[in-house]
Amino acid sequence: MNDDKLSNDPIANPASTISGPNYRFTLLTPLVLRYEWSADNSFEDRPSTFATHRNFPSPDFRTIDSPNNLQIISPNFHLTYNKTRFSPHGLVVTFNAKLTDHGAEWRFGQQTDRLNLGGTARTLDLIDGRCDMGTGILSRAGYAVLDDSESMVFDDKTSFLTPRPEGDRVDGYIFAYGQDYKAAMEAFYAISGQQPVVPRWCLGNWWSRYYAYTEREYLALMRKFGSEGVPLSVAVIDMDWHWVKEEFVEHTGWTGYSWNKDLFPDPKGFLDKLHEMKLKTTLNDHPHSGVHSHEDVYEELAQALNHDTGHKDPIHFDPTSPEFMHAFLNVVHRGVEKDGVDFWWIDWQQGLQSRVPGFDPLWALNHFQYLDTQKSKPDSLPIIFSRYAGPGSHRYPVGFSGDTVASWKSLRFQPEFTATASNIGFGWWSHDIGGHLPGYRDDECAARWVQYGVYSPILRLHSTVNKWMSKEPWLYRSEYMEAMRDAMQFRHRLVPYIYSVNADGKSRLPLVQPLYWQYPERGVAYHYPNQYHFGPSMIVAPIVDPRDERSNLAEAKMWIPPRRHVDMFTGTVYDGDREVKVYRDLDRVPVLLPEGSIVPLDGEAIPGNGCLNPVGFEVLVVVGREGQFELVEDARDDQGPQGDNSTQRANVITFDQAAGRWCCDSGGKDWRFRFISSAIDPSAVQVSVDGAPFEEARVHKVAASASGHSDVVVEIPADLPASDKIEIQLGPNPQLAVLDHTEALETILRNYQTGFKHKDNIWTILKSRQTLSVQIGRLLSLELDEVFTGPIVELMLADSRWQGIVV
Repeated sequence: MNDDKLSNDPIANPASTISGPNYRFTLLTPLVLRYEWSADNSFEDRPSTFATHRNFPSPDFRTIDSPNNLQIISPNFHLTYNKTRFSPHGLVVTFNAKLTDHGAEWRFGQQTDRLNLGGTARTLDLIDGRCDMGTGILSRAGYAVLDDSESMVFDDKTSFLTPRPEGDRVDGYIFAYGQDYKAAMEAFYAISGQQPVVPRWCLGNWWSRYYAYTEREYLALMRKFGSEGVPLSVAVIDMDWHWVKEEFVEHTGWTGYSWNKDLFPDPKGFLDKLHEMKLKTTLNDHPHSGVHSHEDVYEELAQALNHDTGHKDPIHFDPTSPEFMHAFLNVVHRGVEKDGVDFWWIDWQQGLQSRVPGFDPLWALNHFQYLDTQKSKPDSLPIIFSRYAGPGSHRYPVGFSGDTVASWKSLRFQPEFTATASNIGFGWWSHDIGGHLPGYRDDECAARWVQYGVYSPILRLHSTVNKWMSKEPWLYRSEYMEAMRDAMQFRHRLVPYIYSVNADGKSRLPLVQPLYWQYPERGVAYHYPNQYHFGPSMIVAPIVDPRDERSNLAEAKMWIPPRRHVDMFTGTVYDGDREVKVYRDLDRVPVLLPEGSIVPLDGEAIPGNGCLNPVGFEVLVVVGREGQFELVEDARDDQGPQGDNSTQRANVITFDQAAGRWCCDSGGKDWRFRFISSAIDPSAVQVSVDGAPFEEARVHKVAASASGHSDVVVEIPADLPASDKIEIQLGPNPQLAVLDHTEALETILRNYQTGFKHKDNIWTILKSRQTLSVQIGRLLSLELDEVFTGPIVELMLADSRWQGIVV
């Protein structure tokens, strides 16, 4: 399979290598040391499934070498080795970062570092709640070890995967980074390969259900989503696209490569109609059972593999065979792809075993299917959809996390699981939003799960065949249906932001990052595993618990990092560097934007299917700090005639806080800049294009009556040349406004399901002219449950500049 070759540069710089009888050490980067032992003195220079690149400039280090001792000293660590078989007493590394009371030391063979911050899991199949997330590259000890000894390698001649040679061998990598977590992950990607850019269309809403639809039913369902105002971008057809339970199927039916013509009499016509709706398509493939004689492709595959068809014996699935894998991709899959399949859902559930010890079938499927899709679908960036196979799997997005149980416990774990996966470089998990396996029906849980999906890498609705589990939003009670619909509409509005972060050429770090990536020195950042950065401008704390029926509000506890932040939906301004409980109704999730944030959205309130480049943008801006965002588009995603495959556009949006100056290119787009909760005087705003005053701009203030905040909005029409420079002068050093919370507090109190006397007592305190500290003391003296005082206190203490209700 020489034509299926990944980019690699596996042979290390000789100047970085220290070797002797049976051992070899290589300083790959200033942060990463490779250590190897081989009883036969033969070392591995082929790319492994983890390490594809090892050739880097030699970092700063020195050695002290004596007959029975070797020391390697670098700015980050000090290695001591007694030149015998690696052992806990013979190979020791101490680290220079002073992060623990007793220092940090690693001895070969020691157990997993208890301070390791975790990685991810192969699957969440059958999980109801938490699971073991293993280890990742990041640790509060300032170092981590990745054992690569058992991974497969790529053969020099064939580029096919093969287990390593037998014998006494060790191959490991030590990452020593102190608290520079982002540098550690950059080093990980340098060695293991960058995360690929995923296509824009995969960032919208996916529909999936394990159900035997007919062609007519499926197309009607897709039209129903459109009439309900719920945009989609990917249509998933689960395993019933092929023959399953018919008598002529010679196995249990999970594997299949022939369309069920009873359900889909015209497969190509069916997929063409989905494409006309601007939907990409994927088919489920459980390849384990191989290809049996009833399959349309059986004779052609048998001929390609010289398989005797005299007895109609099945052609077994053999991922260890280069010949089989080549035929599997180029005959079996290609035969179905010709109908219009855009990518494959590889649903391998059979574990790590194969005919060859040490050969993991999932690795072969992920690697070769991704490269084959890249080759066979040149009009789009490639993706597959499959489970995680181990370090290095980030090169083959998107990850399918498996069949979870529909429960609040599962929802509570998924934000942490997704963020923690970034510690092993895996940034594109897709979960069964709402849960797959029957747990229980809870409309609120389903709605909150969809809202979480908006701020996860991929939003994919999915459920099992159970009649009561289907995830169409209109099947839920009205308030939950509206929350789900609004969330899915907003997901499509967010695509310009998400795609730009995904396509950022300067850094391919994951879209979702734990808080401690940005604040490694702050202990509190480690206490909120369910809270995370979603790109550079958002901090998200998903709601993962039900509302209290007395307040109609759900609670989330979060840490607000330093600097003021603004809630993207309520406009509430919060002081930073503090822990706080926040309360939200069913329509909202806490999404905070720090000062200097720039968030481009699709300008349409209800975008259509397919996530095409918008004709206009709404850009959310939080003043108070310098800001910059690179808005990236691919010409392949234009709504009109599409450009060359390689055409990518970047519009750098900048905000100079001191000068109050906003700059970007027109791009030929319609623009609406929304300066959230700002204290800007609209009459002082000046707009120019290419240095000349632009009178067609509309500047006005938009008030949000429920939350007490108002935004200054600048609107610029789309009839400008794409290269024209737009400049908006807001006035020097614009600041966030001090909001009037009166109406918001009234709304909270009005919705409380409690005695009118309690409401009167609270309102009397809020209207008093006493200081906030006295008011809060009086509130607490009422001895009401926190469900009543918490939401009130949240607003009272949100912004220290607020002095209370003005009577």
